[in-house]
Amino acid sequence: MIYLIEDTINGILMGSIYGLTALGLTIIFGVLKVVNFAHGTLLMVGMYVAYWTVVLSGLHPYLSLVVVVPVMYVFGYYLQDIVIKPIFKAEKDVREPSTVIIVTTGVWYVLDNLTLMIFGPQYRSLPENPLQGKMIEFGELFISVPKLWGAITAVATAFGVYYFFQKTRTGRAIRACSLDRDAASLSGINQYKIYNMAFGLGSAVTGIAAVTLVPFYNTFPSVGVLFDIKGFIIVVLGGLGSIPGAIIGGIIVGIIESVGPQFMTATWTEAIVYGLFLLVLFVKPSGLFGVKYDW
Repeated sequence: MIYLIEDTINGILMGSIYGLTALGLTIIFGVLKVVNFAHGTLLMVGMYVAYWTVVLSGLHPYLSLVVVVPVMYVFGYYLQDIVIKPIFKAEKDVREPSTVIIVTTGVWYVLDNLTLMIFGPQYRSLPENPLQGKMIEFGELFISVPKLWGAITAVATAFGVYYFFQKTRTGRAIRACSLDRDAASLSGINQYKIYNMAFGLGSAVTGIAAVTLVPFYNTFPSVGVLFDIKGFIIVVLGGLGSIPGAIIGGIIVGIIESVGPQFMTATWTEAIVYGLFLLVLFVKPSGLFGVKYDW
């Protein structure tokens, strides 16, 4: 019984981090209404930025946020401005231009292979990691400290993003563009600048997720693929465009992955996750917490 409780707690913690990795994808979809297939690659870039920041500066892994967040925001802002914005302008009469999916898939392959060429295929972990192997002991329960801080960061980030969209002028402008970009433009909002900012924000949040992963997860060129697949499953479960749905969807996946192996093989655990994914698509395509307008 004690192992089941421990696995459930650790599943919730890891699931919250999964949710944080999916939150950036949710933000980008909620505003641009396109599926970003390069999302996992953005996570990979964030992990490399965090890794090299810690290695070269000697900062505590979590303090690397002061470098990773602005770098990822600028990277996402100009990725949208240079690569994706021309598509929106060329297909301005299309609400959800499918060409963006092809372009972001190209970005995924280019960045993954460019990273492989520059850094090689090696798995990298922090050489001096103050969080490595740290556990909190509650009687017979052992809880991972890096995952605990990652879960706290995930919840705090979700609240911060929600507050930004609901209470700030820029957040309301982003929500206006997500609902009706033509009406927003008629109101004086520069929709293309807003799209750049939204993509930058989604990338910055992905950078925060990268910082929470680096203390206990290896960094390598294809790491984003693993979280990309989970990210899409999570946003579908929670609801595309739903901020709380991203975190809760991540927790659901985390619990299944953590508790499932107590009763079955890992293969069946993955099958349950994909089965739940398909069930939600059939029964409630908008997701568990998705509604017509989430923003």
